[in-house]
Amino acid sequence: MTPGLVVERVGPAASVQDLGRPGWLKAGLSRGGAADRPAFMAGLALLDLPLGTAGIEMAEMGGRFRFEAPMRLALTGAAMRATLDGERLDAGASHFATAGSVLDVGAAERGVYAYLQVAGGIVTPVVSGGRGFHGIGGLGRLLRAGDVVPVAPDPAPHAPLTRLELQAGTGPVRLMPGPQTGLFAPDMLAAFEEAVFVRSPRANRQGVRLDHDGAPFATRAQLNHVSDFIAEGDVQMMGDGTPYVLLADCQTMGGYPRIGTVLPADLPRVAQARAGEELRFRFVAVDEADAAWQSDETILASRKQARIPHARDPRNVADLLAYDLIGRPPEDVAGH
Repeated sequence: MTPGLVVERVGPAASVQDLGRPGWLKAGLSRGGAADRPAFMAGLALLDLPLGTAGIEMAEMGGRFRFEAPMRLALTGAAMRATLDGERLDAGASHFATAGSVLDVGAAERGVYAYLQVAGGIVTPVVSGGRGFHGIGGLGRLLRAGDVVPVAPDPAPHAPLTRLELQAGTGPVRLMPGPQTGLFAPDMLAAFEEAVFVRSPRANRQGVRLDHDGAPFATRAQLNHVSDFIAEGDVQMMGDGTPYVLLADCQTMGGYPRIGTVLPADLPRVAQARAGEELRFRFVAVDEADAAWQSDETILASRKQARIPHARDPRNVADLLAYDLIGRPPEDVAGH
C-alpha cells in the first residue's frame, strides 16, 4: 500500500504542483506548474529528485501534515515558520520525518509561495501530462483537510541531509521588449522604467496587479488590438492602463497590449512579492535576455552543486532514537 501524507489542516490556496504541462498551448492550456520554479527545483535538488516530481505548493498560509511512513522532506520558497514534532526546522534544507511525525507550517513571514517536497515524490494521477492543479484549466483541485496525498517510498532514507544558501535577486526586475512594445511611445516606456510599483492585493496564480501613483500606461489604440498568444511573464495593460504581470496559470490568448515580458529568471521575484511590496522594472536587450536564460536542467544541476551538509546538533534532535547509529559510516550519521 502506498504511504500517504495526511493533510490535517491547510491554507485555502495549497495544491499539488509540478513544473507544469508544456506543449498544450494549442489546446488553450498554459504551462502552469509552480509559481516559483527555481524555489520548487531547490526542493528537488535537496532530495535528489528528478524534474518530473510533484510537491505541494502553499500560498500565504501553510498547514499541518502527518507522515504515514518515514521519509525525508524539504521546505523551500517563501519563509514560513515550520516545526516537525515541535522542533523548529531550517528553511532551504532537507529533514527526516519518522512515521507519525507531524509537520506544522505557519503563515508566510516573507514571500508568498512555499514548497513542501517529500523524497520519493507525490504520486497523484497524471492528467494531461502533469500532476499539478491548474485552476483556469479545470485540472485537479485545491488541497483540503482530510486529504491523504499518496507519496512514493523514500528511495534513500539514510542519505545525508543537505541545505542550500540562495540569495534573492536585487535591483529592478528585467523586462524584455516584445512584439507590442513599439506601440508605446518612448516617453511612456521611460515612465514605466521610472515608476515605483506596488504589488496589489489583487493577485493569484494567473497574475499580479501592479499599482502606482502616476498616470496610466496606454498605447494610441489601447482597446483596438486583435487578440493573440500571451504567456507567463507578459506585462499586459488593462483597459484602464493598469499593468498586470501574468503568472503560471494565465490564459493563452489576450487582446490587451503588452509592454514587455519579464525574464524567467526574474519572474519569481514578482510572484513572491507580498502585497504592498515595491517593484521596479528595467528594459533589457534581447541578447541580455538570452544570456540570462537557463533551462530547467541547468537550474536543477546548479542547485545540486550548491548543496552543503546540513548537520543537526544531537542534543536538539527529538527523533535521535529513530536512527541506526551503529554500523554506518560516520559521515552518514553526521549528515542527519
